[in-house]
Amino acid sequence: MELSAVDLSPVPEGGTATEAYEQTVEAARQAERLGYTRFWVAEHHGRAATLAGTTPEVLLGHLAAETDAIRIGSGAVLLNHYSPLKVAEQFGALDALAPGRVDAGLGRANESPAVDRALGTDRRVEDPDADHREKVEAVASHLYDDFPGDHPYADIEIPGSAEGPAVPWVLGSSPSSAEIAAELGLPYCFAAFIRPGYAVRAFETYREQFEPSDLAGGVDEPRGIVAVNAVCAETDRAAARLRAVAEVVFRRMARGEVGTPSTVEEAVDELGGVPEPTPERLDDGEWPRAISGSPERLAGLLDQLADRAGVDEVMIQHAVPDHGDALRSHELIAEGVGLSGR
Repeated sequence: MELSAVDLSPVPEGGTATEAYEQTVEAARQAERLGYTRFWVAEHHGRAATLAGTTPEVLLGHLAAETDAIRIGSGAVLLNHYSPLKVAEQFGALDALAPGRVDAGLGRANESPAVDRALGTDRRVEDPDADHREKVEAVASHLYDDFPGDHPYADIEIPGSAEGPAVPWVLGSSPSSAEIAAELGLPYCFAAFIRPGYAVRAFETYREQFEPSDLAGGVDEPRGIVAVNAVCAETDRAAARLRAVAEVVFRRMARGEVGTPSTVEEAVDELGGVPEPTPERLDDGEWPRAISGSPERLAGLLDQLADRAGVDEVMIQHAVPDHGDALRSHELIAEGVGLSGR
């Protein structure tokens, strides 16, 4: 199994974005050292007091200088807010800074009405899926200089390296994103920590509808990653205690609230106790929002979920407030999966 990570740049209690970015850099360096395949950073808006990951294209430029071999990318750039040309130029420049190891993860999401207005985003698109498909295709065509000769954009040049361009990925949390990835013949990453119940169906849709790509940046056969919320500790009980933070986040979301507990103790108190450890074997068809365990147990759980999704790569997302606990979790997961490291 290949293992990767996505980082949201959480702001530590009493800290600022400066500390958040320093921790993201440390996590990326650790992931490279441990043998993770790729390290992606996320995009969220309007919550900078808790999540500093607002501009992956900027943070990735710094990560390009702070890492040597690991693939770096966006998980995701929210394409509904931006011009495809500008996104392609950003990732062309990133490829020039980190030749041959950049992923352009392309997704979409509406923020609050105020944030969308501030971003200049049109929330009244008549056919959102068609619009997103068109934008994803445009980014790929710009990156690979793949517009037909008579196209108005055929002469627009994008910066890059001799080893690139950046590889476009379609990211999503619904079968409609899987359909777009399949139609365009692009790699696909599903965010199972957002909508776990759609994971299996989304990958079935992707494989069933996949067409070898006509795009220069496409693939000849389905290629997928499933992103899961997972945390590891020395014992199943200790890992379940850390998972309490994710459980509280999901409960708050269900109530229409946004916010992450600042400590594990706060999360445990809100839940009324430490959650039960994730069972060693998941029930058929079960896909939990978050999993936890010792290295051996978590490796088995990741194997189960990867097998159900039909993929060979799992991306780890976590919601652990303490940076030391988060780094230790990534280290133990690598140990359990058997990564060779560098």
